[in-house]
Amino acid sequence: MENIENYSETIFESIKHINEFGDEFWYARELQEVLEYKQWRRFNDTIERAKIACEVSEIPVFEHFAEFGKTIQMPKTAVKEITDYMLTRYACYLIVQNGNPRKKAIALGQTYFAVKTRQQEITEFKNLSEDERRLELRNSVKGFNKKLFDAAQGSGVINYGKFYNYGYKGLYNGETAQDIKYRKGLNKKDDVLDYMGATELAANYFRITQTEEKLRNDNTINTEDKANLTHYNVGQKVRKTMLDISGTAPEDLPTPEKSIKQIEREHRKLTDEIS
Repeated sequence: MENIENYSETIFESIKHINEFGDEFWYARELQEVLEYKQWRRFNDTIERAKIACEVSEIPVFEHFAEFGKTIQMPKTAVKEITDYMLTRYACYLIVQNGNPRKKAIALGQTYFAVKTRQQEITEFKNLSEDERRLELRNSVKGFNKKLFDAAQGSGVINYGKFYNYGYKGLYNGETAQDIKYRKGLNKKDDVLDYMGATELAANYFRITQTEEKLRNDNTINTEDKANLTHYNVGQKVRKTMLDISGTAPEDLPTPEKSIKQIEREHRKLTDEIS
């Protein structure tokens, strides 16, 4: 496994480029060769699938897939215009995730770009303030809650309030959303997720993403009761993980003084003043 990882890093690092702003990127034509695609047409199909995945995630495609044309020399002094892309690390990650998994090079690429992308995310996240972390996590939770809603609907859920409370009950040792609001001293109309610190939001983010993944991939979860139980069980496992690692239960984490909406208003005010 160590040899595979070293080989993976070597081949993908060798075709990495740095632009004048210090940003890293990869050329699609060079990546095509490393990933052992003989035909551009087939590799371009993989790129198009990756672009769709990027768009579905509501991430601007043009920021990660910069298409451009270039000329290459052909026999007898002829030239040919071809298409190429400047790809970000995230774009490369999406490409290998949508590639042919039977290719060894694709498997290596999935390991390399998944690990490196996650390392970059962690580094960037560590440099954020607590308020910035909360904002980023809150937006992520909001996006994945929509995906969880769709997955729950596909599993037969009708009473969504009850379904979401099962997740909270698993994570918070039996507490519903209303119980959490009462404990935090919030109003009935307040969104409990807006009054969580970064650590508590991260725990809920993990609960949401893992439940969504389980519902989508397990065809045996096909009734509302099974979906509710799945959400509860995932919540319990996240709770156990927190207790095993830090010894702190989610209900024992401090409630921030500022809500997410307050932080957003402060950021907007600051942006307006700068403008």
